[in-house]
Amino acid sequence: MTSPPSNFSADSAKEQQQCIVNDQMGPFTVLYILIFISSLPGNMLSVWAFIRSPRAKQGLSVYLVNLLAADLMLTLALPFKILKDLGVAPWGLMVFHCQASAVTMYISLYASISFIDFIIIHCYLQDCTSQRLLPLQDFGFARLLSVVIWLLLLLIMVPNMALPIQQVQVQQFLSCSALKKGISMHWHALSIFLCTALFLNASVATLISTILSLKRLLGKCNVPGHAMKMQRGIAALAVAYMISFVPYHVVRTPYTLAQTKVITDCQTKRQLFLAKESTFLLATLHLCFDPLIYFYFYSPFRQTVSKVLWCCKSQTINDLEEPTTTAQKEVLV
Repeated sequence: MTSPPSNFSADSAKEQQQCIVNDQMGPFTVLYILIFISSLPGNMLSVWAFIRSPRAKQGLSVYLVNLLAADLMLTLALPFKILKDLGVAPWGLMVFHCQASAVTMYISLYASISFIDFIIIHCYLQDCTSQRLLPLQDFGFARLLSVVIWLLLLLIMVPNMALPIQQVQVQQFLSCSALKKGISMHWHALSIFLCTALFLNASVATLISTILSLKRLLGKCNVPGHAMKMQRGIAALAVAYMISFVPYHVVRTPYTLAQTKVITDCQTKRQLFLAKESTFLLATLHLCFDPLIYFYFYSPFRQTVSKVLWCCKSQTINDLEEPTTTAQKEVLV
């Protein structure tokens, strides 16, 4: 009487252990490769432009430079994820991704979220308080706030690198959560919830700044051209912020419950994993568009890039005109 339930329980446990959720990563890998190839030149150009740009003692410049640093971290961590998802990485590199580069990706993601939020608030304050210098706009305060953000994220995420992991059998499709046990898994879940809380606070601040900005724009008939341009930029950046990061955080909490075995159904786990990967892919798209933020909101950066583009255009025009001029001289001779 008791043997069938016992066999059923054993089979069920075995099936649960063999639940593979990351065996359909081919399309995601292709898209991640495209994001990496597309974002790397823009970020390298941004680094060069910031180095060549005049040093501006503004809070905005601090937030933009830190956003660029976060973008570079995420961009450089992408190849490790790509190799793991392709299934061509050696076992040691797969474990390294789970322990180090994947954590780096989350640190850079939430740093980007924080600094984009600061940029939106700074631009709103700069437009509505032309004379007063509020703390968020102050250069020194911006540097201090940036250090606090990085330290907070490191405090939350670095234990995921340092806490011990369990030994698992070498396998083609490694799920990073399979390496965690006990306190490692508990801290992983706690870090996800803390970062989600950070995102919610940042989103509230972004939403309030955007609403006040639009209210100010719509409430005045005669708005200067530069002010209207700034308000539109704030609104566009806020919309991009919501599209990029909100879907991921809607899926992140239930997926974490699946990682911590609160949700045990294999099919549900697979669906949550695919949803998480799809929304995380959407979140990484900001790597391709952040150089537009630097160009639009930071005039020294814009002037440097414009000079380079103008010089390249002038050189191209001269190269095209030179053969014609030479031919004309030969005819005259």
